[in-house]
Amino acid sequence: MHEPIVGSKLPSVMALSFLGDAAFGLRVRLMLVKDGIENAGELNKRALSYVTAEKQASFMRRIEPLLTEDERDVYRRARNSTHLNKPKHASPMDYREATGIEAVFGMLTVIKDEERLDALFCEIEKMAKEEENDKKN
Repeated sequence: MHEPIVGSKLPSVMALSFLGDAAFGLRVRLMLVKDGIENAGELNKRALSYVTAEKQASFMRRIEPLLTEDERDVYRRARNSTHLNKPKHASPMDYREATGIEAVFGMLTVIKDEERLDALFCEIEKMAKEEENDKKN
């Protein structure tokens, strides 16, 4: 576990969101490859379905109760940032929540807390698998 993080010791929430976007996307890709998907077109299609603002917002709603105080603070600051772009394919609220989850993943990447990244993504993976099973049934 890391020591409490003072916001000024971290990059800006927009920088954390930028980094978190990549960290989140990498975990999605690892999950898909581990699932045995080998076709590049299918990998890309499935990966894109996980990284939309709408989907990331739904993931955030699932993991929000699990966040630590530091993670909640980063999420809240990113979600409430006035420097967000205007979303093209998402509601403003979904876009803000997606930015928040990316900032949390970015923060955990900066502080090198792989165990926590894995734990949060495990919850997201469970949710994704449940949704896939629901679609099949």
